Amino acid sequence: MNINIKEAENKLKDVFSNIDDVCFYNSQKVIEAFWKENISETDFNSTTGYGYGDIGRDKIEKVYSNIFETEAALVRNQFISGTHALSTAFFALLRPGDLLLSITGKPYDTLDSIIGFNDNPSSLKSFGIKYDQIDLVDNHFDYDAISNYLKNNRVKVIEIQRSIGYSTRSSIGIEDIEEVIRLVKGIDKNIIVMVDNCYCEFVGKLEPTQVGADISVGSLIKNLGGGIASNGAYIVGRKDLINLCSERLNVAGEASEVGPSLGANKMFLQGLYMAPSVVASALKTSVLAAYLLEDMGYNVSPRWNEDRHDIVLAITFNDKEKLIKFVEGIQSGSAIDANVLPVPSSMPGYDDEIIMASGSFTQGSSIEISCDGPLRKPYIAYLQGGLTYEYGKIALMKALEKIM
Repeated sequence: MNINIKEAENKLKDVFSNIDDVCFYNSQKVIEAFWKENISETDFNSTTGYGYGDIGRDKIEKVYSNIFETEAALVRNQFISGTHALSTAFFALLRPGDLLLSITGKPYDTLDSIIGFNDNPSSLKSFGIKYDQIDLVDNHFDYDAISNYLKNNRVKVIEIQRSIGYSTRSSIGIEDIEEVIRLVKGIDKNIIVMVDNCYCEFVGKLEPTQVGADISVGSLIKNLGGGIASNGAYIVGRKDLINLCSERLNVAGEASEVGPSLGANKMFLQGLYMAPSVVASALKTSVLAAYLLEDMGYNVSPRWNEDRHDIVLAITFNDKEKLIKFVEGIQSGSAIDANVLPVPSSMPGYDDEIIMASGSFTQGSSIEISCDGPLRKPYIAYLQGGLTYEYGKIALMKALEKIM
C-alpha cells in the first residue's frame, strides 16, 4: 500500500483550517494575559530556599487565572506530574467520611493507588474517604443516574476526567461539561466539581472553569508546557480551594507564598506562550494519523472528521504484535533515543505491562510525539503529541511502515 500524504493533507484542509482558527483564538488569550500582567524580563529571575517574594512565579499564576477565568491558580515546578497535582487536590478537598464521585467511569490507571482500588496504605480509602463512580452511556454523561445518585447521597467532590486515559470511550466535550455542571449545581450548589483537564487544554476555545467547574487540574509536560517546561503542573479555580491545595502541597499556614521557582519561570512562560501552536501541531498529527490508519482499515477514535476534545488518538489493533510494531515505529521516528527499541514492561502506577515510545527531550512529555498502551486486549495504542506537525508526520510515517 502506498501512502499518499499530499492527497490526505488536501482532504484534511478544512479540518486543519479549523484547528488554525482555534490556535489563533487561544494565542490571543495567552498574549493578552501576558500584557495584562506586564510580563517582563525580570520575571525570569529565580528564587531558592523558601521562595519568598518570587514576583515571576506570582505573575505566572495570575496569567493562568486570566486564561482560565478563575480567582486563583497554583502553577508549580514542585508538582512531579499531573497525577501528583490531582492527588494534591483530592487530599486537599476531601476529609475522612467524605465521598468522591467520578461521573466519567473509572479514572486513569495511575489514580488506582490514589483512590485505593489496590488497598494502597497511602490512598484516599486508607484515610476513610469513600469513592463511587457512574459510567458514561454511549460516551455521554448518564444524567438520570447522576441526578438520582446526588439526591440520595451526600457527595463532596465530583471528578470529571476529560481525556480517555487507557479506555475505549471518547473524550468529553466542553458543552457536555457545562450541561452536567448545571445539573449538579441545580441539585446541590455546594458540591465541588473538579475536572482533570490533562491533554485537553487549548484543544478548543473554552476551558472547564469558564463553564462552571470549581477547579481544574493539568500537567505542564503536556499541552500547556509547550514542550519547553521540563516538569510541573497547575491547579486553577476558586480562591478558597486553591488555598487548600497550596497548603496541601506546601504546609498548613504557608500556602502559595512559598515555593522556590528554581529557574522555572522562564520555561513556564515560554512554554505557555508556545502552547497554542504546539497543541495545534499535535492535533494535526492526530488528524492525519486517524485519516491514514482508517484508510488502512483500523478503528480509530476520534475519527479524522469528528470533533476533538484532547490530543489523544486511540488506535485499536486487535493484535499484540502490531501494537508493539507501531510503538516501535514512533520511537524510531523520535528525536531522542531513536535507536532504542521499546520493550513492554511494568511501570509504577499501572497493573498491566506497558509499551511506550517517548523519545523526548523531557522524560514522559506527552506533548512531544509519543505513543503508548497497555498489553491487554483489544491492544490499543494511544498516540499523542508532535511539537511541530512536520516532526509528527515524520514519526507517523515511520510507524505506518512498521505495520504495512
